[in-house]
Amino acid sequence: MSKKNKKDKEDGLVYSTNRDLSFENNSAEDDETLAAGEQNLRIHLDRLGGGKFVSRVIGFVGTETDLEKLGKELKQKCGVGGSVKNDEILIQGDHRDKILSILQKAGYHVKKAGG
Repeated sequence: MSKKNKKDKEDGLVYSTNRDLSFENNSAEDDETLAAGEQNLRIHLDRLGGGKFVSRVIGFVGTETDLEKLGKELKQKCGVGGSVKNDEILIQGDHRDKILSILQKAGYHVKKAGG
């Protein structure tokens, strides 16, 4: 196992003097993906250098693989590139209206955010 993978799997707690501290793994909350109707997503539009735009979808609650699947689906249906970073889906270009309609058809509660 590489150092990077080993570091990601560790709890991060080195030492504590608190006798009441429990060492339970609280990652079970992240293991469940909320149903589409329970998700509250927001679509932002950011301007990058050179006059380029990026549509950003935030607010997804669930596993990283489900977020990756949703990001891949949005990229395919919009016909553009993008990525999934820091619990956000980034879609190249101003595709807020298209993303909004795609997510609403899938049953998500979604709103445009920002100006």
